[in-house]
Amino acid sequence: MPKRSLSRIVVRRRPGNPRQGWLTAGPHTIPVALGRGGVKANKREGDGATPRGVFRLKRLWWRGERHRRPATSLPSTRIKSDDGWCEDPADRHYNRPVKVPPGSTADRLARIDNLYDFIIELDHNTRPRIAGRGSAVFIHVARPQFAPTAGCIALDSTVLRRLLTRLGPRTRIVVE
Repeated sequence: MPKRSLSRIVVRRRPGNPRQGWLTAGPHTIPVALGRGGVKANKREGDGATPRGVFRLKRLWWRGERHRRPATSLPSTRIKSDDGWCEDPADRHYNRPVKVPPGSTADRLARIDNLYDFIIELDHNTRPRIAGRGSAVFIHVARPQFAPTAGCIALDSTVLRRLLTRLGPRTRIVVE
């Protein structure tokens, strides 16, 4: 029998280090990396901040050529080589997935490193979508020593895979 999905997970900044924090999921507290700009209520494109607020988990994206589809109740999409994310506030596709042509410098989801092997898309700046208020806010795999992100929340790969089994469409993430 599958485990029941968590209704909410909470992320708090780590005292003394605004670029790292703790994610609480049920009885578990997990270290995370946060944005290089800390946590901000008034997120702007390029500020490196993780947005404060309550967000829905929209979808899991994963690298199918590297990993089997993880167990989760979230809707899932396998990342293809031309999948990307529009971070240009002047583009009508801002803060949405896009197809990236060969040779483009746009943000690709199929990265060479493993940071985007598993991505949970958050609904930050989606309803309504406002140009310049921040894009591509994800939960993804952390860099070594939990180095800061560009505004996302990052976890250890093994821990993220285990957490996925407890996440579903009704789970909310609270960033404080």
